[in-house]
Amino acid sequence: MVLLTLLTLAALALNLPFGYFRVKAKKFSVKWFLYIHLPIPFIFLLRTMAEIGYKFIPLMVIGAVAGQLIGGKLNRKGP
Repeated sequence: MVLLTLLTLAALALNLPFGYFRVKAKKFSVKWFLYIHLPIPFIFLLRTMAEIGYKFIPLMVIGAVAGQLIGGKLNRKGP
């Protein structure tokens, strides 16, 4: 359970900088696509090395999406 939480947080942290840069990239451009998809192999490696099964992939996806969204919000101009 602790390992699963750590891996989910790692997926979130790994996606923070990519979400940060994705917000300023033109939507559907090559950069935008790469900022979304580059972290995926690293999350796969972390999950595989930790010997976590396929049934926990949705949890990793939630962490990754949360990282993208939080990173994106950090780079938006606000009031």
